Amino acid sequence: MDGGLHRTLVEESADVTTVIDSSGTISYVSPSVQGTLGYDPEDLVGETGYEYQHPDDRAAVADAIEALQSEDVRTQTVETRFRHADGSWCWIEATLQDRTGDEADIDGILVNSRDISERKRRERRHQELAEEYETLLETVDDGIFFLDVEPDGSGYTFRFERLNVTYEEQTGITTAEVKGKTPMEVFGDDLGAKLQANYHRCANARESITYQEEVPVETGARFWQTNLAPVLADGEVSQIVGITRNVTERVKRERQLRSRNKQLDEFASVVSHDIRNPLNIAQGRAELLGEECDSDHLAPIVAALDRMDDIVSDTLTLARQGQVVTDPEPVALADLLGVCWKHVPTGDDDSIEVVDDADEAVVHGDRSRLQHVFENLFRNAVEHGSTNPDSQARQDAVEHGSTASRTAGQSDNAVEHGGPGVTVRVGRVGDHGLYVEDTGSGIPEGDRQQVFEPGHTSASDGTGFGLTIVRRIAEAHGWTVDLTTGPKGGARFEFTDVEFE
Repeated sequence: MDGGLHRTLVEESADVTTVIDSSGTISYVSPSVQGTLGYDPEDLVGETGYEYQHPDDRAAVADAIEALQSEDVRTQTVETRFRHADGSWCWIEATLQDRTGDEADIDGILVNSRDISERKRRERRHQELAEEYETLLETVDDGIFFLDVEPDGSGYTFRFERLNVTYEEQTGITTAEVKGKTPMEVFGDDLGAKLQANYHRCANARESITYQEEVPVETGARFWQTNLAPVLADGEVSQIVGITRNVTERVKRERQLRSRNKQLDEFASVVSHDIRNPLNIAQGRAELLGEECDSDHLAPIVAALDRMDDIVSDTLTLARQGQVVTDPEPVALADLLGVCWKHVPTGDDDSIEVVDDADEAVVHGDRSRLQHVFENLFRNAVEHGSTNPDSQARQDAVEHGSTASRTAGQSDNAVEHGGPGVTVRVGRVGDHGLYVEDTGSGIPEGDRQQVFEPGHTSASDGTGFGLTIVRRIAEAHGWTVDLTTGPKGGARFEFTDVEFE
């Protein structure tokens, strides 16, 4: 290439100018190749350009050069990876012009090249984001819908643009059916107007909103938890993205639960007033009768009335304490256990130990109801438990040392029962579990499900509601309770899904 203005423009340009022949041999390279690819221009003259290109891109460059041989094609543009002097690959956009036979001072193919590595990186990232976006739309469990937002004289017009697969499956409505249509065209005037009111609320607020709505569809779904998010372009809302979750079954359960709780409240009211009042009168008259006369029939009557009183108390507990806990509060477990243990009649040799970091645990729940749980379990262990001749507390002291556990408290109320004392141990199971176990004789495997049923008892004077209350209150907290055998052969009650502070 000769001197002059043409050479000055080429050599001062940031683009790399190259002259090659039809075989790709380089006859000229502008100085800017040093900054772009790190090569000295003189080192490339006489080299074949194909040798510096990525093997996967050589065919495209060869096709472009071949196309230039046609009289109808004078310019070709290709994107190719060129090897940098440091060994890395650099994306280049090359524009090829066949100047062979022109009167200009160029004889061959003129190639103007520029570095497009940053652009390719952005394109690749955009492609990755697009693929992630499509994957999310097609795999997410929630329904997603897109609305085009068009300003009009009264506010906005909303038209459905697209639905994801989950939305189509859960509603039976497809993108093809709704694309370009307004909510009223899809769902009718009444329901469509209600939906559109929420869309207006989101567009006017220019921020996300969340609400529950009722939209019956052919699939049977009816209730939805919906979140709307506006998309802004040049300061205006151009689109709304809706994410909705089918909560029909949850709403049905909640309604059934409210109905059940109402019935339980009504039942508890009847038991508390219409049954307990005449029962108290009968107990009072029996006491007066005992002062006036001596009869062999009196003791069985008093015992029967007392048993009825116990049954009424436990029935009220079942009705009131089994309702779902809606306002849980932090409860220090060690403090609760100490109070419960003191409320249970125990013998001098009975003891309780809090282990496995349970003494530092704080659970979320209803303190008064949890007190019923642990008092019933402690009472069950003390009244029905028996141990081997060697005291469990002495065994643990030998095996683990004095720091292995902490005694939560000893009751001032002593009760006589046969055999050595019973040790009750309370500890944690993993991150979301608790256990209460004792050193008694345990509960046979065949009876472990029955003991939770109302009325099941092995004691002649028991109501059979104690463990039923334990399970109902646990379920009201969202816990699950299982009965197994402890390491020393006694009963072990395990609670899972416990929420700790």
